[in-house]
Amino acid sequence: MTTDTHIVWREIFSTGIASVDYEHQELIKQINHVATQMSLPADPEHIIESLGDVFAQVSAHFALEESIMRRMKYEDYHDHKEDHEILLDEIRDIMDAYEAKQYDEDIGKFINMLNNWFLNHFSTKDAKLHGLLDSKDD
Repeated sequence: MTTDTHIVWREIFSTGIASVDYEHQELIKQINHVATQMSLPADPEHIIESLGDVFAQVSAHFALEESIMRRMKYEDYHDHKEDHEILLDEIRDIMDAYEAKQYDEDIGKFINMLNNWFLNHFSTKDAKLHGLLDSKDD
């Protein structure tokens, strides 16, 4: 669910690993900040920069996860990585369209797309991966 144009953290997003959940919550906060900027008459250059920050933070998080998956020879690595690439492509498309002044999507649609992605990815792919990582620590 969204509140106005924001992603709301839900327990279903939880992987059960506090540090991972914290990082996911920080990503959501950053995305919500950009959504707020996009819904106000904010400086377009600042919005483009903020979208770039989101892209960079998401990319770094994915790179770390993918590195962990490769080291552990994770059987679902390619599927998980492909899901990461889909989101990065969608964020890049939004950035490009916004920078070219062609972004005419409503902010709610942008947030709903991200919210649905987080719901699916966090509660399935990340929960499975981090469940395996957590069990290896025992």
